[in-house]
Amino acid sequence: MNKIFAKLGLTSLALLPSLAMAAPAVADKADNAFMMICTALVLFMSIPGIALFYGGLIRGKNVLSMLTQVAVTFSLVCVLWMIYGYSLAFSEGNAFFGSFNWVMLKNIQLTAVMGSFYQYIHVAFQASFACITVGLIVGAIAERIRFSAVLIFVGVWLTLAYLPIAHMVWAGGFLAQDGALDFAGGTVVHINAAVAGLVGAYLVGKRAGFGKEAFKPHNLPMVFTGTAILYVGWFGFNAGSASAANEIAALAFLNTVVATAGAVLSWTFGEWAVRGKPSLLGACSGFIAGLVAITPACGYVGVGGALIIGLVGGLAGLWGVTTLKKWLRVDDPCDVFGVHGVCGIVGCILTGVFASSSLGGVGYAEGVTMGHQVWVQLFSVGLTIVWSGVVAFIGFKLADLIVGLRVPEEHEREGLDVNSHGENAYNQ
Repeated sequence: MNKIFAKLGLTSLALLPSLAMAAPAVADKADNAFMMICTALVLFMSIPGIALFYGGLIRGKNVLSMLTQVAVTFSLVCVLWMIYGYSLAFSEGNAFFGSFNWVMLKNIQLTAVMGSFYQYIHVAFQASFACITVGLIVGAIAERIRFSAVLIFVGVWLTLAYLPIAHMVWAGGFLAQDGALDFAGGTVVHINAAVAGLVGAYLVGKRAGFGKEAFKPHNLPMVFTGTAILYVGWFGFNAGSASAANEIAALAFLNTVVATAGAVLSWTFGEWAVRGKPSLLGACSGFIAGLVAITPACGYVGVGGALIIGLVGGLAGLWGVTTLKKWLRVDDPCDVFGVHGVCGIVGCILTGVFASSSLGGVGYAEGVTMGHQVWVQLFSVGLTIVWSGVVAFIGFKLADLIVGLRVPEEHEREGLDVNSHGENAYNQ
């Protein structure tokens, strides 16, 4: 467990509230500034990054519904996070949940520190992770789900899936004690969200006309703009997970650059070889695939390992949105599972390989072998898939029971923008 806290830039006791309060409140101004900038970058990833990326991928008659879902779920998660989410995820508790000691952020003093920066910044930084994780899910259920059903699902899933998995991985819980390595969210964010999105896509069902009509992205420049925002913001996501402006943040930053470039190239050339032409959409997807794949590994592996993870991640993502998607027979409009799920799994497993000091990584905990670490990584992936999938099923079924999941078919064919929100993105 000390290994996990070391990557956060914290002592192994820093997350325990009683001892954190007793420690001298010494905050480093540089680390404070660094973490606030990183938090702002992650927030930038959600709005407008995810909104524009997903908005451009779907049809023009539904783009405003996507932007609204991202914006409002973002706000809902922020509020729930401050009320009880942060407390259940990061306060001292059991192996799966924290306690209610920090509900409404009570018992957190203005001068309380988390490592070398103020705890209030940690609250905001982790809130940004929760927000973008939920935002990722909506891409899998786009263009046919009721807005009210999305909000009900988010409340259930955030509480019963995101919070416990975050606690298990990042707050000394079950998976941390087992030695799982997840620097910035391979399990907590990407696999977690992708599995929920996959379950939702199955339960909501395919869009009207799916398989018979051509469903193409309505605005590729919007997709590219969203991709560029996500790329820039991701450095806050990954480097910020070092929790200090230190050498591990620098390593995570450089690894993110290298892995992403590798994934763009492998996806582009792979698509070129298979389909005969390289596409902008493929290059944008390669960016996201590389960013996802390196996320769990960026603070643990060397630059060579990061490049290999990126190259593999790009090809894995291409396989995920083509071959695997056909095998699954699922309508996932924004390829949430094909990219975030597949590349998240690949990145988590390869973290266990390339964290080895013999391969340029920072090394394993004392006495841990590569075989054992890879097994731990596989177990953490499996647990996340099962946990998120079960909770997602419950959340969507509950929403279906209360308000129904799908809009009427005539509303779907006319578009969610006008029928669910009374607006049109473009002049008709």
